[in-house]
Amino acid sequence: MNNKAVYPGTFDPMTLGHEDLVRRSARLFGHVVLAVADSRTKKPLFTLAERIDMAREALADLKNVSVEGFSGLLMDFVQQHDARVVLRGVRAVSDFDYEFQLAGMNRKLYPEVETVFMTPGEEYMFLSATLVREISVMGGDVSQFVSPVIAQRLKQKIQGLGGR
Repeated sequence: MNNKAVYPGTFDPMTLGHEDLVRRSARLFGHVVLAVADSRTKKPLFTLAERIDMAREALADLKNVSVEGFSGLLMDFVQQHDARVVLRGVRAVSDFDYEFQLAGMNRKLYPEVETVFMTPGEEYMFLSATLVREISVMGGDVSQFVSPVIAQRLKQKIQGLGGR
């Protein structure tokens, strides 16, 4: 039985909430692919290469997790990796509404794939990459929301852009 899951997202930046889901899913699946979406339409703060690099660094201790970038349809990426599960994190009903629609569409495109919804640990329920970026741009301390390597990279990025 194929026991590979894909956890897609922009991860701009990867938060401790994302990391929580990866670490927990790594205990459930034989292999987890963190699929970092190009998402140029979202105008990410970090380049795709930077986001991949940061995620690899933050998750380096997990031997059954790999990090790869992708652009295009998620279901194409899932098929290329012969995965049968897509992991999605949901924090609130508003997340579930959107994710439920995506899961239905993905099932139409690739019926063999199941979507598994996971909630982050309660200490991360409020956490979003958007909020982390905003706090960081305003000069706030985000060290309680991201791993040390990502906090440092955020600080460097903001300073490089002429921020605080």
